[in-house]
Amino acid sequence: MLLSLIKIENEMIDRDERLLRQRPDLPASKIKDNMSSEEYFQNAVLRPILKFQNDILIEVFKTYISKRKNVYYTLNQNQKLNYVTHSIQKDIKFRNQLKGMIVGLFSLEEYELYTENSSALNKRMMNLMIQRIQNQLQLLEPATSLE
Repeated sequence: MLLSLIKIENEMIDRDERLLRQRPDLPASKIKDNMSSEEYFQNAVLRPILKFQNDILIEVFKTYISKRKNVYYTLNQNQKLNYVTHSIQKDIKFRNQLKGMIVGLFSLEEYELYTENSSALNKRMMNLMIQRIQNQLQLLEPATSLE
């Protein structure tokens, strides 16, 4: 029994180490001594994970658009920005799917910190995600053929 517990603990440490090695280094995300714990978590954990997950987040949003009859593509630029915001803030099922794609890449220690203040951190996570997708609207456009 004890050997099984030790093996599980070692596997979790190994998982955490592998997760942390996969994350991109973001020198622009400054870590300062006077940051709040939420801001630190945002810059040290959320931003690198969102960058790492960027391609899949864009594809998931494209799928979201297509499942809603491609209405997004009929909108002007400002309406598209609002569509992104509204989709992530108001569609609970979609928001939870996106949140799971980020939380699933937390280390155990990060997850424990997250659960202590998940409400504030979820808000930061969704705001970062909205900004990230809004800044890449061109990637949401359908591919055009070069004929």
